[in-house]
Amino acid sequence: MKFNLLSKAQSQLTNHEGAKAFALSPEMELYTLVVTWSLSDSFYEKNDDRIERLRTIINKCKPEFVGRLAVYARTKMYMRSVPLILVTELAKLHSGDDLIARVTAGVVNRADEITELLACYEMLNKRTGTKKLNRLSKQMQKGLQTAFNRFDEYQFAKYNRDTAIKMRDALFLVHPKAKDDLQQALFNKIVNGNLQTPYTWETELSALGQLNFDSAEAKALAFRDKWEELIYSGKLGYMALLRNLRNIQEVGVSYVHFQKVCATLADGEQVVKAKQFPFRYLAAYRELLNAGTVVAPLKGLTQKVSAALFGNKGYTGELLDALEKAVQASAANIKGFDENTRVLLACDVSGSMQTPVSAKSKILLYDVGLMLAMLLQSRCKNVEVGMFGNFWKTIMVPRHNILSNVQEFYKREGEVGYATNGYLVIKDLLDRKVQKDKVMLFTDCQLYNSNPSVNGEHIHKLWIRYKATVAPKAKLYLFDLKGYGNVPLQVMQNGVYLVSGWSDKVFEVLDALENGQTALSHINSIAP
Repeated sequence: MKFNLLSKAQSQLTNHEGAKAFALSPEMELYTLVVTWSLSDSFYEKNDDRIERLRTIINKCKPEFVGRLAVYARTKMYMRSVPLILVTELAKLHSGDDLIARVTAGVVNRADEITELLACYEMLNKRTGTKKLNRLSKQMQKGLQTAFNRFDEYQFAKYNRDTAIKMRDALFLVHPKAKDDLQQALFNKIVNGNLQTPYTWETELSALGQLNFDSAEAKALAFRDKWEELIYSGKLGYMALLRNLRNIQEVGVSYVHFQKVCATLADGEQVVKAKQFPFRYLAAYRELLNAGTVVAPLKGLTQKVSAALFGNKGYTGELLDALEKAVQASAANIKGFDENTRVLLACDVSGSMQTPVSAKSKILLYDVGLMLAMLLQSRCKNVEVGMFGNFWKTIMVPRHNILSNVQEFYKREGEVGYATNGYLVIKDLLDRKVQKDKVMLFTDCQLYNSNPSVNGEHIHKLWIRYKATVAPKAKLYLFDLKGYGNVPLQVMQNGVYLVSGWSDKVFEVLDALENGQTALSHINSIAP
């Protein structure tokens, strides 16, 4: 069965705004739900309702597909929480072979995911209080035994945190068999609580913070020297670097170290290895743009002294340039379209898109859409871009300034209002009789017509008319950014396709569709 192929009797329904929409197959609905997952309430759906919908859909899919999707979400889409939920729910339903063991081993890519999975298993199976976790699925246990054999002392020590379920608890519950004497000695260290403290930026800064200094200035200089040491050592991971740019700037590291930070950020190989969501770069970019005057990096250090010691805010431009280069590197593998391929990119900036991607994030859902659109624009040669709400408006921006382009759209979203009149994108093409080869909408798919009494037009019928009268070979790609389980057009009919997710890996799915494949080929290439 093809992943993107819907049944002939694709059912009609209404979306959250009461507009006509189309149901997805269980596999497609699960795919869109998983790769847009966040453990927080969304505009139209509470978190508990989303988890219950996930359980319902899993019951309708083949266990092998669910397992492959879990591994795909972890290893290709860089997601962490939802793969653990998938394997936990799958373990309730499936037995008789080693599928759960293979999926468990496949989704545990970091040492802390051993304890995270156990905590997830405990919560979703309601094993609390007197029913506290004391046993688990045999196949999950086997998968976790494989995972235990995968990590070294540094990895265990780095993630041996004071959480409800500790690494020691996991070891006793899973009972992994050491592969040699050296690993047995490591397991003994976990039991006895004497793992060697790892050299990480967190432990180094924490240790420094426990020391006594003669003055605030001496303490500030010590922290500056420590940051320089961390940068020079290469022990500061890419994600940590990305999230600490303000700190690094404000403690006043030397220009030589500052250049090393910029070079690391912009290095294409480092970008690929870091596996960061594209919007992480946007968050760092905005953090720098929003920085005001020099602030004291340490308590007790006045702003005047801080500025005298560390006034290197003039380097911000170089950091912004480095982030632009990093994002361009992340877009380098997107298959671009030639100069004859006419592309239109339309971004939904409606009210439902202006919700955070997670409870703690400052990034909004429409930021993700803008980011993916600008990444794609940077690889297209013949391209128009715009945004829609109550109105549809095209905006001219340079092709290669990805992050600054997102900011430009971000500042102007109020110009089109906050409805979700996506039909206006196609109506405009029809009215102007403009031929496009590919039309791409970045949206939560809850499109409607805010003026039905005036014209009653719907995007589905407009697209069919556009195909029939203006551009017979045109294709429309819906980039579903929230996975509510329905779409405004019939997918896999009339040149309509569905892509979903927040990672730049969505463009691999797009490329597969361009070459006559399906999104399922990516998932089926993963061995659970």
